[in-house]
Amino acid sequence: MTELDQRTVVADHLDAMTGEEVRALDKAHVFHSWSAQGLIDPLPIARAQGSYFWDYDGKRYLDFSSQLVNVNIGYGHPKVVAAIQEQAARLATIQPAFANDARSEAARLITEVAPEGLSAVFFTNGGAEANENAIRMARLHTGRHKVLATYRSYHGATAGSITLTGDPRRWPSEPGLSGIVHFWGPYTYRSAFHSETEEQERDRALQHLRDTIMVEGAHTVAAIILETVVGTNGILVPPDGYLQGVRDLCDEHGIVLIADEVMAGFGRCGEWFAVDHWGVTPDLITFAKGVNSGYVPLGGVIISDEIRATFDQRAYPGGLTYSGHPLACASAVASINAFRDEAIIDNARMLGTDVIGPRLRDIAERHPSVGEVRGLGVFWAVELVRNRGTREPLVPYNAAGEAARPMAAFAAACKERGLWPFTHFNRTHVVPPCTSTPAEVEEGLLVLDEALAVADEFTT
Repeated sequence: MTELDQRTVVADHLDAMTGEEVRALDKAHVFHSWSAQGLIDPLPIARAQGSYFWDYDGKRYLDFSSQLVNVNIGYGHPKVVAAIQEQAARLATIQPAFANDARSEAARLITEVAPEGLSAVFFTNGGAEANENAIRMARLHTGRHKVLATYRSYHGATAGSITLTGDPRRWPSEPGLSGIVHFWGPYTYRSAFHSETEEQERDRALQHLRDTIMVEGAHTVAAIILETVVGTNGILVPPDGYLQGVRDLCDEHGIVLIADEVMAGFGRCGEWFAVDHWGVTPDLITFAKGVNSGYVPLGGVIISDEIRATFDQRAYPGGLTYSGHPLACASAVASINAFRDEAIIDNARMLGTDVIGPRLRDIAERHPSVGEVRGLGVFWAVELVRNRGTREPLVPYNAAGEAARPMAAFAAACKERGLWPFTHFNRTHVVPPCTSTPAEVEEGLLVLDEALAVADEFTT
């Protein structure tokens, strides 16, 4: 049997599998993340294209989650698929100590769309590893130890990145990496500073950060890491001026500013990077997800010229077997070029300003369960409450089981109508692919509008 025949047999076998066979094999052999294995029943997915995916029964779902907010270019983009196929036929893998054309071109394109002064890329396999390496670089560059990170954040599930994380997923892994200090970022709707306006929230959050730096000892702080726009923990868009204030604090004290753009970058906020919305330049940017929409695992750190120079004559003590994998880098090259050729960034921005924002604000007026809507580009949150006056969340913080029933009922109503939502705590996030059409987004928002009637039943 030839190699082609063998591949055909494997493909035919997979194509012939039923949904129930896939489900049975999954239950028998796959260990799932963030889950009690006996309490889950993952839906088998047969195929996907554009903004939709289908189960084995032929039911179509409009993906308002972009999977894990990473399929920015949509499913099955022909240019990205072709690039992977062509690279696989030419050179499927090469270790990172060699120079490789796909890797070099991916790095060039990434730095070309990054803020000025960030001209090198360290490639990783995903966002968690990117954040691990970013804090390592910051510590070595400054000779300091502490890293400040916010509550209501997620930076990954590896040992260091989960310690940086400011949500309950950190708790089972404690104690974690030493030297991590958490502080409160801005969130006007649920202000830790009793603010009543965005301006108050900005100023009080910056003073809180300044005070934290003071009592921790500025000379001990290597870096401040922020999700430019907080992702899973609420799509928290910072008030105008906040990021510049953090940049100024970092400059004042010689602290490295790390922008975690794993979720917010590559079109998600209607810009190449979310920092572009405010014109702020970090020292390090971590990325993954949207750089190639997860077609092949890829992440990395974009490095300032100053930090890069630290390692000109000094070895950087970090590396990964698959750093800058050719298949992943080829897909990133194709994706970035497609973003440019097809004006995908402009489309994402337009969807936010002309479709999602106005429609969500209209929906909020009609549903007592909607406390607030907020977002940029194709990165929006709908915060659900039991009572608009008291702002009591629809479900408690980190709710599970019966306590989470209202959100479970809302999500089920979406899925029944062919919409796949992204829910977290008391929020549903509107995060379709950046390539979605206005008609597709309107279709999803119509379903969301209907499903919110279920959430309304739990209001007081």
